[in-house]
Amino acid sequence: MFSEKQGNVLHGILLIVLFSFSAFYIAEFQFIKNLSLSPLIVGIILGMLYANSLRNRLPETWVPGIKFCSKQVLRAGIVLYGFRLTFQSVIAIGASAILIDVIIVTCTILLGFLVGKLLKMDNDLALLTATGSAICGAAAVLGAEPVVKSEPHKTAVAVSTVVIFGTLSMFIYPILYRAGVFDLTPEQMGLYTGSTLHEVAHVVGAGNAMGKEISDSAIIVKMIRVMLLAPVLLIMSFALARRAVKAVKGDKNTTVTQRGKITIPWFAFGFLAVIGFNSFDWLPVPVVDGINSLDTFMLTMAMTALGAETNFEKFKQAGAKPFLLAAILYIWLLGGGYLLVKWLA
Repeated sequence: MFSEKQGNVLHGILLIVLFSFSAFYIAEFQFIKNLSLSPLIVGIILGMLYANSLRNRLPETWVPGIKFCSKQVLRAGIVLYGFRLTFQSVIAIGASAILIDVIIVTCTILLGFLVGKLLKMDNDLALLTATGSAICGAAAVLGAEPVVKSEPHKTAVAVSTVVIFGTLSMFIYPILYRAGVFDLTPEQMGLYTGSTLHEVAHVVGAGNAMGKEISDSAIIVKMIRVMLLAPVLLIMSFALARRAVKAVKGDKNTTVTQRGKITIPWFAFGFLAVIGFNSFDWLPVPVVDGINSLDTFMLTMAMTALGAETNFEKFKQAGAKPFLLAAILYIWLLGGGYLLVKWLA
C-alpha cells in the first residue's frame, strides 16, 4: 500500500502527532494553565527533549516526516489561522489601533535588525527574533522561517526569546496596571496590551487578569498585528532577494547587488484569503471552532517538529546575544508602546 519511502515519512509524522497529543494533554495541567503556556510552547519543549535524548536511537529515515511537519504542515496551519479573524473586527477597533500596530511592527523589526547588526549577530537569527517580537511570537517566527530559510536551531532560539519575555509580560502588565503605574483608561490599556505583548496566549492571559473590558479590545488589537504577518512576509521576501555578494575580480574586491530568487509566501496570501472568506460569516460557529482547534493542532505539530530538529549544543553556539536583543526589543515595546498609546489613542 505504501512504498518504503512513504512509510518512513509516515513514521516521522506519526511520531510528531504522538508528541503533539501529549503537548495538549500536558497543557491541561493546572500549573501549566496558570503560566498560560499554550500547547505550541509545550510541543517545542517536548521536541527539544526528544532531540537531545532519543533522537540518536531512532532511524534517520524518519527525519523527512519530521521536516514535513515543520514546513508543509506549518504553512497549512497558518492559512487556517485566518479563521480566527474578520475584517469587520479590524474596522470596529478604529484607525488609531491600526496605526499603532503598524508603527509597533515596523519599528520593532527595523530596530531588531539594526541592533542585531550592532551586536554582530547572525542576520537570520536577528530577523526571526525581531519578527517574533513585533507580530505574534512563536507563530510569526514560524511564518518567517520559510522566507528567511534559516537553520532549525536558529528558529528555536528565536522562539525561546519571545516566549520568555512574553511570559514575563503576561504577569508584569496586570501587576503594574493594578499598582497604577500605567496611567491608562481600560480602553487604552487594552490597546497597549494587544499592541505590545508577544503571543496571542499572553494577551489572553494578561487581558483576563485585568478584566473583560480590557481583554476584549486587547485580543482584537492583537489580531490586527497577526494580520500584518502577511504583508511583512511579502516585504521581507523582496528585501531578502536583494543581497550584497562579494565578487573577487583580480586583486580587487568589489561589492555588487545581485537579485536572488524571491520566495513568494503563498501561505500568507492564503491566510488573508481565509480572513476574507471568514468575514462573510458563511460557516456556523461549531465549524469555525473545529477549524480553530485544527489550526492549533497543526501549529503544535510544527513547533514540536521544530524542537525535534534542535540540539541544545546549537543554543550554546548562539550565545547570549539573541536574548540581549529580545530584551532590548522588550524594553522598546514596554516604553515605546506606552508613549504611542498615550499620544495616539
